[in-house]
Amino acid sequence: MLDYIKKFLKKETEPEPKKAAHKVRKLSAKDAANERGEPYVNVVQVELDPDDVGNGAFELDWNDIFVARLIKAGFKGKDDAQIVDQWFQSICRNILNENFEQWEANQPVDSRPRKVDRHDLGNGRTEVS
Repeated sequence: MLDYIKKFLKKETEPEPKKAAHKVRKLSAKDAANERGEPYVNVVQVELDPDDVGNGAFELDWNDIFVARLIKAGFKGKDDAQIVDQWFQSICRNILNENFEQWEANQPVDSRPRKVDRHDLGNGRTEVS
Protein backbone atom coordinates (compact mmCIF):
# COMPACT_ATOMS: atom_id res chain seq x y z
CA MET A 1 0.00 0.00 0.00
CA LEU A 2 2.83 2.33 0.81
CA ASP A 3 4.23 1.79 -2.71
CA TYR A 4 0.84 2.72 -4.17
CA ILE A 5 0.74 5.97 -2.17
CA LYS A 6 4.31 6.81 -3.23
CA LYS A 7 3.38 6.27 -6.90
CA PHE A 8 0.23 8.34 -6.47
CA LEU A 9 2.10 11.20 -4.80
CA LYS A 10 4.84 11.01 -7.39
CA LYS A 11 2.28 11.38 -10.18
CA GLU A 12 0.74 14.44 -8.55
CA THR A 13 4.05 16.19 -8.00
CA GLU A 14 5.53 15.42 -11.42
CA PRO A 15 5.03 18.16 -13.92
CA GLU A 16 2.66 17.24 -16.67
CA PRO A 17 4.32 16.53 -19.95
CA LYS A 18 4.27 19.58 -22.18
CA LYS A 19 1.52 19.50 -24.70
CA ALA A 20 2.54 19.90 -28.29
CA ALA A 21 2.52 23.59 -29.03
CA HIS A 22 0.25 24.61 -31.85
CA LYS A 23 2.41 25.77 -34.64
CA VAL A 24 1.23 29.19 -35.64
CA ARG A 25 1.80 29.60 -39.32
CA LYS A 26 2.86 33.12 -40.04
CA LEU A 27 1.40 34.32 -43.30
CA SER A 28 3.58 36.02 -45.86
CA ALA A 29 2.65 39.59 -46.69
CA LYS A 30 1.24 38.37 -50.01
CA ASP A 31 -0.88 35.64 -48.38
CA ALA A 32 -2.13 38.11 -45.76
CA ALA A 33 -3.12 40.56 -48.50
CA ASN A 34 -4.92 37.75 -50.34
CA GLU A 35 -6.85 36.82 -47.20
CA ARG A 36 -7.87 40.45 -46.71
CA GLY A 37 -8.80 40.78 -50.39
CA GLU A 38 -6.24 43.55 -50.92
CA PRO A 39 -3.86 44.19 -53.81
CA TYR A 40 -0.22 43.27 -53.24
CA VAL A 41 2.96 44.20 -55.10
CA ASN A 42 6.51 44.02 -53.83
CA VAL A 43 10.02 44.54 -55.15
CA VAL A 44 11.65 41.16 -54.53
CA GLN A 45 15.09 41.95 -55.89
CA VAL A 46 17.04 44.66 -57.66
CA GLU A 47 19.86 43.58 -59.95
CA LEU A 48 22.50 46.08 -61.04
CA ASP A 49 25.01 45.67 -63.83
CA PRO A 50 28.37 45.86 -62.00
CA ASP A 51 29.97 47.51 -65.03
CA ASP A 52 27.18 50.05 -65.50
CA VAL A 53 25.16 50.72 -62.34
CA GLY A 54 22.78 52.83 -64.40
CA ASN A 55 21.43 49.58 -65.87
CA GLY A 56 19.63 46.92 -63.97
CA ALA A 57 16.40 45.09 -63.40
CA PHE A 58 13.67 44.82 -60.79
CA GLU A 59 12.01 41.55 -59.87
CA LEU A 60 8.43 42.12 -58.75
CA ASP A 61 5.89 39.86 -57.05
CA TRP A 62 2.15 40.57 -57.12
CA ASN A 63 -1.22 38.98 -56.54
CA ASP A 64 -4.24 38.58 -58.81
CA ILE A 65 -6.11 41.35 -56.98
CA PHE A 66 -3.36 43.82 -57.91
CA VAL A 67 -3.57 42.81 -61.58
CA ALA A 68 -7.37 43.13 -61.51
CA ARG A 69 -7.03 46.70 -60.16
CA LEU A 70 -4.54 47.55 -62.90
CA ILE A 71 -6.89 46.23 -65.58
CA LYS A 72 -9.74 48.23 -64.06
CA ALA A 73 -7.49 51.32 -64.19
CA GLY A 74 -6.93 50.79 -67.93
CA PHE A 75 -3.63 48.93 -68.11
CA LYS A 76 -3.55 46.30 -70.85
CA GLY A 77 -1.37 43.40 -71.88
CA LYS A 78 -1.43 39.85 -73.14
CA ASP A 79 -0.60 38.47 -69.67
CA ASP A 80 -0.20 39.56 -66.06
CA ALA A 81 3.53 40.21 -66.48
CA GLN A 82 2.92 42.65 -69.35
CA ILE A 83 0.21 44.46 -67.41
CA VAL A 84 2.44 44.84 -64.33
CA ASP A 85 5.37 45.91 -66.54
CA GLN A 86 3.21 48.59 -68.16
CA TRP A 87 2.25 49.85 -64.69
CA PHE A 88 5.89 49.84 -63.52
CA GLN A 89 7.02 51.77 -66.59
CA SER A 90 4.26 54.29 -65.93
CA ILE A 91 5.49 54.74 -62.35
CA CYS A 92 9.06 55.25 -63.60
CA ARG A 93 7.90 57.82 -66.20
CA ASN A 94 5.99 59.73 -63.52
CA ILE A 95 9.07 59.87 -61.29
CA LEU A 96 11.20 61.06 -64.19
CA ASN A 97 8.66 63.75 -65.14
CA GLU A 98 8.38 65.02 -61.56
CA ASN A 99 12.16 65.20 -61.20
CA PHE A 100 12.55 66.99 -64.53
CA GLU A 101 9.85 69.52 -63.67
CA GLN A 102 11.55 70.19 -60.32
CA TRP A 103 14.95 70.51 -61.99
CA GLU A 104 13.52 72.88 -64.60
CA ALA A 105 11.84 75.01 -61.93
CA ASN A 106 15.15 75.32 -60.05
CA GLN A 107 17.10 76.59 -63.09
CA PRO A 108 17.91 80.32 -63.20
CA VAL A 109 15.60 82.19 -65.53
CA ASP A 110 18.51 83.30 -67.72
CA SER A 111 19.59 79.73 -68.43
CA ARG A 112 16.18 78.47 -69.52
CA PRO A 113 15.68 78.01 -73.24
CA ARG A 114 13.61 80.80 -74.67
CA LYS A 115 10.87 80.42 -77.22
CA VAL A 116 11.24 82.83 -80.07
CA ASP A 117 8.17 83.80 -82.06
CA ARG A 118 8.65 85.32 -85.52
CA HIS A 119 5.87 86.98 -87.50
CA ASP A 120 6.32 88.15 -91.07
CA LEU A 121 5.00 91.70 -91.27
CA GLY A 122 5.55 91.94 -95.01
CA ASN A 123 7.81 94.28 -96.96
CA GLY A 124 10.83 92.33 -95.67
CA ARG A 125 10.05 93.11 -92.05
CA THR A 126 9.76 90.51 -89.27
CA GLU A 127 8.47 90.93 -85.73
CA VAL A 128 10.46 88.89 -83.21
CA SER A 129 9.21 88.37 -79.66
